[in-house]
Amino acid sequence: MIRVKVPATTANMGPGFDSIGMALSMYNIVYAEEIGEGYEIIIQDGNKAIPTDETNLIYKTIAYFYNNIGKPMPNIRLTQQDSIPHTRGLGSSAACIVAGLHVGNALSKSFFSKEELVQMAAQIEGHPDNTTPALLGGMTIGAMNESDMKYVKIKVAENIHFAVMIPTFTLSTELARRVLPKQVSLQDAVFNASRAALLAASMITGDTDNLALAMEDRLHQSYRAELIPNMQAIMNKAMAFGAKGAYLSGAGPSLIAVVKNVVAFRKEMAEYLNTLEDKWQVQMLQVDNEGAKVWINEELKY
Repeated sequence: MIRVKVPATTANMGPGFDSIGMALSMYNIVYAEEIGEGYEIIIQDGNKAIPTDETNLIYKTIAYFYNNIGKPMPNIRLTQQDSIPHTRGLGSSAACIVAGLHVGNALSKSFFSKEELVQMAAQIEGHPDNTTPALLGGMTIGAMNESDMKYVKIKVAENIHFAVMIPTFTLSTELARRVLPKQVSLQDAVFNASRAALLAASMITGDTDNLALAMEDRLHQSYRAELIPNMQAIMNKAMAFGAKGAYLSGAGPSLIAVVKNVVAFRKEMAEYLNTLEDKWQVQMLQVDNEGAKVWINEELKY
């Protein structure tokens, strides 16, 4: 029996569009084993939105892995325990890709390194901001070229807390990308480049006082705000409640604030969210600095 635990991820973190991401302490767990014939996919929470046929993203990724190594796909049973909400901007698709690669790697006894799996995952997803931190943990900054992906991992201080505001409504990544402009001004490009550099430097040094400025963005958040009711109002409230910085997580619609006073912030934000017409919840998370883990027959392998 193979067990894989994969963290949620938050991408972009404001200015780092398609390049910066971080792993969070929320997890999906996948169990996998070979069976006599066919395949079986079990969704433990009964979420009917998750496919149980060959279009299941974990299954598709395992099939991709086996095709990549030139071996036939085995008969397999998958059991999913999903805590990462789907289509909320918290890396649920990346978690499936990472889980599928780890299952394929373990089942086939291929023993690819994490570095090799990082490259495979980035090629599958098309950008490295979710899959890389899901595999490696921490905060990662990545850039892709025609042949591979280069990245740097930052270990984030574990006394920094991330308030995640999650609505009941969903937002597809496809729709969230469709509203973005094809071109941006030089001024906006410089604005984001400076903030992304400041964000990376601030997280390396642990200087959270820079984050209000470092998490500003002009490439995607204002355009996506049209799709997310009360987005700017919630972010403004987060800053008023003492957040060090706030941003749209990935393509959204979840929002994240960096906080120090966890109890007070959660109470004030929960009370405010209850006044909104749409239902939101607030969860307090920390960074996951280790990334995905794999057990084979209950023995932790990596």
